Amino acid sequence: MSEGDSRPDPATEAFVAHRNLLFTVAYEMLGSAVDAEDVLQETWLRWVGVDLGTVRDRRAYLVRIATRQALGRLRTLARRKESYVGPWLPEPLLTVPDVAEDVELADSMSMAMMLVLETLAPTERAVFVLREVFDLGYDEIAEAVDKTPAAVRQIAHRARAHVAARRPRGVVSAAESRAALGAFQRALETGDLQGLLDLLAPDVVALSDGGGIKQAMPRPVVGSDKVARALAAGVAVFGPQVTVEPAQVNGHPALIMRIDGEIDMVVAMRIDEGLVTGLYTVRNPEKLTRMERETVVSR
Repeated sequence: MSEGDSRPDPATEAFVAHRNLLFTVAYEMLGSAVDAEDVLQETWLRWVGVDLGTVRDRRAYLVRIATRQALGRLRTLARRKESYVGPWLPEPLLTVPDVAEDVELADSMSMAMMLVLETLAPTERAVFVLREVFDLGYDEIAEAVDKTPAAVRQIAHRARAHVAARRPRGVVSAAESRAALGAFQRALETGDLQGLLDLLAPDVVALSDGGGIKQAMPRPVVGSDKVARALAAGVAVFGPQVTVEPAQVNGHPALIMRIDGEIDMVVAMRIDEGLVTGLYTVRNPEKLTRMERETVVSR
């Protein structure tokens, strides 16, 4: 920065301009905002050592660095998850309202989709995210994952087929999601077991992530009757000090439950054909640290 010139240097300017994009890439690959922030830090440290005169496309170059850092961290995370207590769910993000307007980005960030991405191998996940969500070219992706463009095309095809077989069956509008969520909230607040049953698909799956720190269901609960009873019993334990408020989490309507004003859990859901097919409850306090402020994500 020259004397009298308040503009940041070109490296800083490029990094700041693409910071939200880089965070989003890392988060979609890792499902962890804490680890995504670490990837950003590592990306910055490598970026400041790059000769910008050799860089043709700064955005692509930064994404390449972030992807490589995230891939390395994915393998570390996999080992961490092996010893995780109970079901593992992605770290929820309180997102800004306009994320929902970018349907593809919101879809890719939903809890349901993030869990589908968890079933991909690390390189498959990176290729899928970079191609399907961020629309990078095969040549750019090849440089990021150290594969040939031809290999990347094959990986992308395989990953698309894998995801297509597991993703939610149809696009659900924000209005439908809010309506289902509102009915769900009323049923929870009134302890209306029948109301809950009416909202749940027969094969609904409920996952609860307490991380061994907070009480949670130790394994998935399957079936509308079992899930409704578990929910009704849980709400009864909390009592009148619980407040439930709607919020936008990962680009979709969700519920935040507070006990005496403190966030206790975040409840997100997957809806197929008007019924709740997936229910995702995050109680691990280490995963709720970003729920008091909005996180900006972008493509």
